[in-house]
Amino acid sequence: MKKVVLVTGASSGIGRDTAIKLNDRGYLVYGAARRLDRLDELVPMGINVLPLDVTDDGSMVKCVSSLVEKEGGIDVLVNCAGYGSCGAVEDVPMEEARRQFEVNVFGLARMTQLVLPYMRDRHSGTIVNISSIAGKMASPMGAWYYSAKHAVEGLSDSLRMEVQDFGINVVIIEPGLTATAWGIIAADSMMKESGGGAYSALAKKLSDRMYSYYRTQGRITSASVISALIVKAVEAKHPRARYVGGTISHLTLFTRRLLCDRSFDRVIRKFTC
Repeated sequence: MKKVVLVTGASSGIGRDTAIKLNDRGYLVYGAARRLDRLDELVPMGINVLPLDVTDDGSMVKCVSSLVEKEGGIDVLVNCAGYGSCGAVEDVPMEEARRQFEVNVFGLARMTQLVLPYMRDRHSGTIVNISSIAGKMASPMGAWYYSAKHAVEGLSDSLRMEVQDFGINVVIIEPGLTATAWGIIAADSMMKESGGGAYSALAKKLSDRMYSYYRTQGRITSASVISALIVKAVEAKHPRARYVGGTISHLTLFTRRLLCDRSFDRVIRKFTC
C-alpha cells in the first residue's frame, strides 16, 4: 500500500514542490492550503487536495478527519504552511505578531496533535517541520518571524523525544534564503511597518538588500533543493533530527557556532544593513 502523506502549505513554494516530488515517487499525497484554487494545478498530477486554514481549528480538524476517513490513517505530515513579515519590534502591531505565531507555531502544533493518534496506533510515522536557519540566529527587523522559528525548533526537539517510543520520527528542515515569495512579502511588510518611523533608515537598507537577493536570486537556494531534503528525510529509515538547506545556510550556522554573540551581531549587521 502507498504511504499517505499530508503536505500543508502546498499551494506554492516548498510545499508545492514537496507534494509534487513525493507524488512522483509513488506516495499517496494530499496537498492542503487555504485557497483551493491555488491547488488546481496539482489535481491533474494525481495529487489530492484539501482546504486548510491553520488559524482555524475547525478547518484543521476537518482536514485531518476527512483524510483519515478516506485512507484509514496517515503516515507522513509535512508542515510547510507558514509566512513571514518583518519590521521593528516597536513598530509591528501585536495583532500581526500573534498571527505569525498562530500560523508558524500554533497551526503547526495543532496539525501535529491531530495526526499523532493515528501514527501512534500504527507505531510508525514521520512529522517534518519546516523551520529555518532563523530558528538558530537573529536578524534586525525579523524578531517575530525569527522568534516563531525558534519556537518551532524547541517544540520539535521536545516532540521528538516524546514520540520516540511510538516509532514516530520528527525532523526539522532548516532552509536559508529560498526562492519563494517569502522574501518580497517580508521586505514589503518591513517598509510598511517601519519605513516611515524611527527605524526607517535601517528598514530601507535591509529591504533593499532583500529585494536585491530575491529578485535576482543570485545567492538564493532553489525551493527544489529544500523539497529534495524533505524527500530524503521522509525516505530515510533513521532520519537525522535536522537537515540544513543551501550553501549560505551551512556557512551562516557554522559562523554562528564559531563566534560569540556580539561578534555574530556585527557580521549580521554588516551583511544585512
